[in-house]
Amino acid sequence: MIDKIIKEYTGLLPPRLLQRIVQELPDKVTTAKLKKILELIYEEYMNSRVEPGESIGIISAESIGEPGTQMTLNTFHFAGVAEMNVTVGLPRIIEILDGRKKITTPMMEIYLKKPYSEGKDIKKIATLVKETKVKDFLKQISVEITEGNIKIELDQDKLKESDVDDKRIITLLEKALKGFTVKKQEGILLIKSKSKTDNLGEIYRLKEKIKEVYVSGVKKVTQVLPVKRQGEFIIVTAGSNLKDVLQLDFVDISKTFSNDIFEVFEVFGIEAARQAVINEVYKVIENQGLNVDIRHIMLVADTMTVNSKGAGITRYGVISEKSSVLARASFETPIRHLINASLGGEVDKLNSVIENVMLNQPVPVGTGLPDLIVKSD
Repeated sequence: MIDKIIKEYTGLLPPRLLQRIVQELPDKVTTAKLKKILELIYEEYMNSRVEPGESIGIISAESIGEPGTQMTLNTFHFAGVAEMNVTVGLPRIIEILDGRKKITTPMMEIYLKKPYSEGKDIKKIATLVKETKVKDFLKQISVEITEGNIKIELDQDKLKESDVDDKRIITLLEKALKGFTVKKQEGILLIKSKSKTDNLGEIYRLKEKIKEVYVSGVKKVTQVLPVKRQGEFIIVTAGSNLKDVLQLDFVDISKTFSNDIFEVFEVFGIEAARQAVINEVYKVIENQGLNVDIRHIMLVADTMTVNSKGAGITRYGVISEKSSVLARASFETPIRHLINASLGGEVDKLNSVIENVMLNQPVPVGTGLPDLIVKSD
């Protein structure tokens, strides 16, 4: 009986919505209640539809732009972790919608498989994710000017915490420092040049290079912070490297995400990038205590990802792909667009709002959308 009632609304409601209704229905729902539910949903759906000819682009621009003027320009700082900031507010909205390849504060939220999501060895797991360099294990590093050597004393406690030993550090240093020998003497590493021509400046440069030699963890992840959210432990990171993180066997790949839209696109594809734009913009707006209908954000995300590559709303992104010369010229650098179009013999069909406003003609929206054809005698 339930299937029969649901079938009546096939074609009236979108298939995805009907599927969701079936999933969310209570176990013992009466036919009368089901009819009432479907009637209310249908009414709500019809009220939420856009009128034909509605200027949805302009409405979306206004709906995002107006609350945008009330946004703060601050950066949120995670308490207890040095150098762990998150860009929020207007600067974050700008970098998402501009489609910037390099964002100010890339970060990931790493979800874990059981039992780690329940808190088992959470600190150790977080340490495995964080990128470590030789400088993280140094107790002391000094230059012997007379001998032209570099002496390194390692912090054994820190090595134990990260499951790293002296041998691994020696191997990595030998690999990174061509033309130098690395020896261990009485618990101290001695780095010496094979040639005797190295001057003091080069030795000091070498000292800085030694500090930056990669040891373990996921590259680009500079800070980690285990936090508990909705009953499960996750790891919030400063720095992002989705590709490598998803290869770790304790990571839940179905939930882990990055706030870098282009990284999401490279790893998961354009559909995921579109969803990431929606999630990130909505998160910023919500955090600011503002209210914007998600459909406006969805329209912007669709516009940014329609070319299957991802492009910002800038003169080099979405605007450069507009077929209308006058629409491109109205955004920025009008002379350049008009000259290039003239040289190429481009034709503007005046299909959109902007070019008709510029030429003082009825715009093809609302009442200007249908043409009236009258048969006269």
